[in-house]
Amino acid sequence: MIIKRVGSIAAIAIVGALALSSCASNEAAPSSSGSASSSKAVSGTINGIGSSAQGVAETTWAAGFQTANPDATVNYDPQGSGAGRTSFISGAANFAGSDAALSDDELKSTFAGCAAGSKAVDLPVYISPIAIAYNVSGVTDLTLDADSIAGIFKGTIKKWNDAAITKLNPDAKLPDAAITVVHRSDDSGTTFNFTQYLASQAKSTWTAEASQTFPFKVGDAAKGTSGVADAVKNSTNSVTYIDESGAGDLAIAKLMVGGTATKISADGAAAVVAKSPLVTGRESNDLAINIDRTLTDKGDWPMVLVSYLIACDTYKDAKVGKVVKAYATYAASSEGQKAAAAQAGSAPLTDKLSADVATAAATIK
Repeated sequence: MIIKRVGSIAAIAIVGALALSSCASNEAAPSSSGSASSSKAVSGTINGIGSSAQGVAETTWAAGFQTANPDATVNYDPQGSGAGRTSFISGAANFAGSDAALSDDELKSTFAGCAAGSKAVDLPVYISPIAIAYNVSGVTDLTLDADSIAGIFKGTIKKWNDAAITKLNPDAKLPDAAITVVHRSDDSGTTFNFTQYLASQAKSTWTAEASQTFPFKVGDAAKGTSGVADAVKNSTNSVTYIDESGAGDLAIAKLMVGGTATKISADGAAAVVAKSPLVTGRESNDLAINIDRTLTDKGDWPMVLVSYLIACDTYKDAKVGKVVKAYATYAASSEGQKAAAAQAGSAPLTDKLSADVATAAATIK
């Protein structure tokens, strides 16, 4: 999927939904060159590559941004977070969408599209809970904890009626059937966040470090959010980890958090992010978040991903920088966040984080 200029019926429908979402709010969108409330339109084309989890949100942001800026074009290709970062570093993309911030080593790269001596910045624009989506014969209500999830995806728990699962689900009719694990085949920020959660919360079972690539040879592999969703839909007794926006009609397991079986929620994901600190040792306009996976307050959903718009702080082409700056500002605005929440089911940034991203985006040149 490549998102281009608004013109299709689907895109018009998204714009309508965006407008309805905006009108329903009592909060005014912040004034910026990217906001639909601004009179200062920008022009030019920018190309992004990256996170498939961001795909619906990017469609929504592009629709609203291009409506407010008729001479601007936003192209976004959801090849995956790893492909996005690689393409941005090489200069093949003007910005990246990534479910993981740039690593310290990546920050040392020479960014082909950035001005000499400038750096890249990580701007959080999308928050979503990671779901454990399943298709199990006769099961519509399932609870799992970190250890059972780790056992399933490591391959040490092989059947749905394993004692570790039945203990958490005493009333469920779990089949005596093999578990088909489905994981991402590509370099994925969703995989990174998922494995980071397990490495933190299931240390006795999950023996691998957090990784962009799935670390164990178990089950079936599929590319992208839509790929793992389709694989589970078409395979009985299967399970995957997935950005909630891509789960569709698949059943989603509850997660044991602090001893309570907790339903997945965007609010719970947002709460965890709001209570988590920034990564230390970075520039003031780099807002990479160090997610605290140990939080267990009521409703918290610590299996969460924060997805970033990665941009140059100074572009070689100032015209490109102006459009990226406006687009990032719009994506993080109250207007953009509410539209994405309505279409993708993401968790809107808090007012403080939205303001912090706007301040950071304002430094882009």
